[in-house]
Amino acid sequence: MPRLLHTGQVIIDLVMAVDKLPQPGGDVLAQSASFEAGGGFNVMAAAARNGLPVVYLGRHGTGRFGDLAREAMKVEGIRIGIAHKAERDTGLCVAVTDASAERSFISYIGAEGELTTEDLASVPAEAGDYVYVSGYSLLHVGKAQALLDWVLGLPKVINVVFDPGPLVDSPDAPLMQALLPRIDLWTSNSVEALRFTGAADIAEALDRLTDHLPAEVLMVVRDGPQGCWISQRGEREHLPGFKVEAVDSNGAGDAHAGVFLAGLARGLSASEAARRANAAAALAVTRWGPATSPGTAEVDALIRKTFGA
Repeated sequence: MPRLLHTGQVIIDLVMAVDKLPQPGGDVLAQSASFEAGGGFNVMAAAARNGLPVVYLGRHGTGRFGDLAREAMKVEGIRIGIAHKAERDTGLCVAVTDASAERSFISYIGAEGELTTEDLASVPAEAGDYVYVSGYSLLHVGKAQALLDWVLGLPKVINVVFDPGPLVDSPDAPLMQALLPRIDLWTSNSVEALRFTGAADIAEALDRLTDHLPAEVLMVVRDGPQGCWISQRGEREHLPGFKVEAVDSNGAGDAHAGVFLAGLARGLSASEAARRANAAAALAVTRWGPATSPGTAEVDALIRKTFGA
């Protein structure tokens, strides 16, 4: 079976729930607070819980947060590809969710912000594997060029998955221009797709993405509770979402991405994989925390409940 080789960043989230964010200079009391593995861990956990073997091809640190990250990956059965620890600790993200289920982040980058070509060579990619590239990685000067060079050297039998994230807002940066022709699968939410393309709606964003990406690329754009759109070779389809009571949107997009890839790796069509991903994202928003993706059985149960099959 193909594997997911995730080249992004595993960090530790300090997850806090509040009624509302404070005004500048103000203070509020949180209803809960906990340290959880987050960042790229969320996608990997979602994929692993749905049957896709996963390897983390990023650095992990020496210290309290590095220990938490490694333990979380061990629990999920995620293989750590780079054996040695970095000298500095893993980074931290303060993730605050308010009463509307919207989340805000403040991040500090640690060991995961650096990577070399030797690190990436720790686990050779094999035919059919999915190599996951996060837009966050392109912003780290200690990592971006080595990662790009490695990705561009991969044979075409390796599937390159790109998730722009919220900070990559244009196709014009030199690193982005170099990466775009090598992307096989684009996954993002609608806000990211609109910002990246300058489009007014998802349909226009998908059209504009085709101007930048290879002809065969598979595009997935999430649209919150409405589900997602998939597009490939000029054929477009909307897969509706599942009605649930949301309490925390943190990690829902990551659950969607991981479960979608797990479905493709099992041989499902893009439509079937997207329906499963929509179900996983719906279940994820009913739970507090970053890595809240359900496993295969829960996804199956929600689909049976909704569609009767």
